[in-house]
Amino acid sequence: MSNAVAATQWAEQYPMLAQRGIDESTWNALCSTLYPGARTESIIMAVDYCRARQLDIMLKPVHLVPMQVKDAQSGKKDWRDVPMPGIGLYRIQADRSGNYAGADEPEFGPTVEREFQGHDFNKNPITVKVAYPEWCKYTVYKIVSGMRVAYTSKEYWIENYATAGASSEAPNAMWKKRPFGQLAKCAEAQALRKAWPEIGSEPTAEEMEGKHFASTEKDITPQAQPQTQALPHYPAESFDNNFPKWQGLIESGKKTPEQIISMVSSKAELTEEQKAAIRNVENQEAA
Repeated sequence: MSNAVAATQWAEQYPMLAQRGIDESTWNALCSTLYPGARTESIIMAVDYCRARQLDIMLKPVHLVPMQVKDAQSGKKDWRDVPMPGIGLYRIQADRSGNYAGADEPEFGPTVEREFQGHDFNKNPITVKVAYPEWCKYTVYKIVSGMRVAYTSKEYWIENYATAGASSEAPNAMWKKRPFGQLAKCAEAQALRKAWPEIGSEPTAEEMEGKHFASTEKDITPQAQPQTQALPHYPAESFDNNFPKWQGLIESGKKTPEQIISMVSSKAELTEEQKAAIRNVENQEAA
């Protein structure tokens, strides 16, 4: 089959993607590498986000963060993929301004050791000991009227970290493993917003990692009622084969248990026992 014929068939089968200039190879990369497990409509939303800002989506300047969103009208909570800029997008925007003049290395305050109270999967109380920097100061520079002007942000760890769950005060896996790195990204994002207000006030994905998001707006977009079919159950054999990989992602702080569950559940239905096994990885680590 010639490339022209293949492209025509692709455009006929997936007109929404073809209209956005996305060919089959690009779409496969978006689904399997950049946004694995994300829903089709969420990836298209990320594509539109980048197109509106003239960004290359293959550099992943925007993240799809699974967040529990509370509807302001019904009060019900639902997990959705929320598009959020990454710290990389802020850096791109600062560089594009033409007056970005570098940044200092982050400066950290004294290290604090503290015990946090939480609960394991069985709701038994546990204590988690964490060492973290009290604060981080980040300075970026901007050329203003020919002068190199400093813009500094100071962020406190205790005001930024995300908890492991609604009933826990202990930090999640990412904030426990990278207390300095996560706080530095938050401080850098705030400093960039101060220097370039046109960046906007939207928090970055790094700042919102693992946090809950309450929607205060009513969605007035007409929603068609999808004709959905029940998803197949996730095979036990496949679960056993993939579990070590998921465990590694959770223990390294790259994914939370809920992100893994959301990713897998988009393709097949997990049993409560399978979900419990995934969630228990973080609980075992905290213990």
